[in-house]
Amino acid sequence: MNTRILSALLVSTALVLAACGKKEAPAPAPAPAPEAQPAPAPEPAGVAVSAITTGSAIGADKKVTVASDTFGPKDTMYVSIDTTGTGTATLGSKWTYHKGTDVAVVNEETMTVDATGPATHEFHVSKPDGWPAGSYQVEVTLNGVSAGTKSLTVK
Repeated sequence: MNTRILSALLVSTALVLAACGKKEAPAPAPAPAPEAQPAPAPEPAGVAVSAITTGSAIGADKKVTVASDTFGPKDTMYVSIDTTGTGTATLGSKWTYHKGTDVAVVNEETMTVDATGPATHEFHVSKPDGWPAGSYQVEVTLNGVSAGTKSLTVK
C-alpha cells in the first residue's frame, strides 16, 4: 500500500507542478491598421494659353473688342491672351515684320502672371508715324515656349 500511496503522491505532485508551471503568454494583439491617409492633392495643372486674339482695340477687361488681323498704318496692334489654370508663369510677345525673306523684330516683351484661374492679358505695339504696309506676325510664348502665332497685315 505504500507503493500505491507513493504512486498517487507522485502523480498528484506531477499534476500540481504541471498546473503551476509556466503558462503560455497570450498572443500579442494584432497591430492596429494604419490610419487611412487622405490622397495627396493633385498638382495644379499650371497656366495654359487657351486663346490668342488680335485686333486694333481692347476693352477694360483686356479682351479685343473687334477681332481682326488687318490693320491700318496708324493702328495700335493688340494681342489678347486668355489663360486658364493657376500658378506663376511668364507670358511673352514677339512682333515681327516680314518683307520677302527678311524678318525684323518690331518689339519683344514679357510679363510675369500669377494666375488664380481664368484670366486675360494683353500686349500691344504702336508706331505713331505709321507702320509700313506689309506682313507682320506676333508670337505668344508661355514660359519661353511658343503658345501660338498670328499673322497680321498692314494695308
